[in-house]
Amino acid sequence: MVTVKIDGVAKTYPKGTTFETIAKEYQEAYDGMIALVMENAKIRELFRTVNKDCELSFITFRDSIGHKTYVRTALMTLVKAAYDVLGEEKIKKLKVEFAIGQGYYLDVRMEEPLTDAMVKQINKRMHEIVEEDIPIIKKSYPVEEARAMFREHNMLDKDKLFKYRRSSSVNVYSIDGYKDYYYGYMLPSTGYLKYFDVMHYESGILLLIPGKEEPDKIAYFQPREKLFHTLRTSSLWGEMMGIDCVGDLNDAVCEGSISDMILVQEALQERRIGEIAEEIVKRGNVKFVLIAGPSSSGKTTFSHRLSIQLRSYGMIPHPIALDDYFVNREQTPRDENGDYNFECLEAIDVEQFNEDMNRLLAGERVELPKFNFKTGKREYNGNFKQLGAEDILVIEGIHGLNPQMTHSMPDESKFKIYISALTSLNVDEHNRIPTTDGRLLRRMVRDARTRGACARRTIEMWPSVRRGEERYIFPFQESADEMFNSVLIYELAVIKQYAEPLLFGIKEDEPEFYEAKRLLKFLEYFQGIDSHNVPSNSICREFIGGSCFQV
Repeated sequence: MVTVKIDGVAKTYPKGTTFETIAKEYQEAYDGMIALVMENAKIRELFRTVNKDCELSFITFRDSIGHKTYVRTALMTLVKAAYDVLGEEKIKKLKVEFAIGQGYYLDVRMEEPLTDAMVKQINKRMHEIVEEDIPIIKKSYPVEEARAMFREHNMLDKDKLFKYRRSSSVNVYSIDGYKDYYYGYMLPSTGYLKYFDVMHYESGILLLIPGKEEPDKIAYFQPREKLFHTLRTSSLWGEMMGIDCVGDLNDAVCEGSISDMILVQEALQERRIGEIAEEIVKRGNVKFVLIAGPSSSGKTTFSHRLSIQLRSYGMIPHPIALDDYFVNREQTPRDENGDYNFECLEAIDVEQFNEDMNRLLAGERVELPKFNFKTGKREYNGNFKQLGAEDILVIEGIHGLNPQMTHSMPDESKFKIYISALTSLNVDEHNRIPTTDGRLLRRMVRDARTRGACARRTIEMWPSVRRGEERYIFPFQESADEMFNSVLIYELAVIKQYAEPLLFGIKEDEPEFYEAKRLLKFLEYFQGIDSHNVPSNSICREFIGGSCFQV
């Protein structure tokens, strides 16, 4: 027998009892289904067994790690269902591409087009697999044996990925004979997937999953055509360059072709920025270019590069930061914890901003403010502006797309741009890289370089940053005139060298240790790239340093 302490109360169980058995006893006390356990502060999957005295706590679908476990399990189950219905031999490509709202898009390529009838069959098959409550088996294989198995099933992306594996083994999950590799934890059986839906979307499949805030409710899907088009374009860029997954990137690094690939990627971005500048000029009468996006999207570098492109058309751009219109510190609203809420719209003097912009539009000479972050006061230091025929203001800030921010400014004078680091690279075809991971690593490296902030603090603040994005930025992204994906297909291989020492600095007894450990494991997939290959005007330079711009 072993003694297990839960919520301070000790209880004995036979040695070898599964964590799932224990979790079921306590499920009623939680409003979200238990997905994982913490055994002596270590995360364990539910099919693992208790073999020594320990202290347990539970992770539910409402927790970020638990929700990701649900999503990962649902994706594996969907891929199996698709193979069952379509036939492994007929599928040329089945790739988990990106997230759109609460949906996950899978690109499906076969000799014949995917039809509504096929997707309905896949949906039906997935529900059958869930109803059968099939155990999900985890088994460790020697790397070479795993690679041979992947080659046998034409999973060449995984074979290539583990070509660079440093450890001697690979954990492989299986559902009723279907074997696959997944990066992260899994649920113990398919029966845990109580809520999901599968629909035909564009040329592929969309898997709808509840959010962690309401884990028993699937939100109505709202198409986001601009976001989808931007994401698909970036994926196609990767295919064009021959970099579809991390294994392809590692091959380019080791074969010595990475310099050319970096130049091609940068050229593609520059061409896209030029296209946006051309659209602004063609529109005519645009005086305010509004740039908004979530944290660590590269807004500052993008605004500089866009300004250069506008100058090539004879325009005279002037940068303005919405942060300079912060209200004085004592007037800043506070959040539910009593801390200053700098991300809400009320933290900005919206009326003063609108008055200044309308006066500029009318041809008046206006003195613009500068916010002093040390004193917490808005100051006026003689920064006067007056717009001529070729002058244009490039305005950057998280509320740039919110119509309330520019409520009194004429619509025809505004051009709105949404920018974000929308990851286009996959670990392999069935393991996507969340966009938030890339942005978190960007911010961590920049915070350490420019603010002397430790990685632990960046990780600690990240949930609050994400909540602000969900509330103040993402709802307005589809209202943008243009979208720009700032991610660089090679950047994680560069950022790796800067991020790893910061992550290793987080101690085991700190709450952020497990997130640091997860990110370190993730970065192990990448072969490093020396930053000297990165151009000085690259968006990557905003985070690692060495930019030719003041960022």
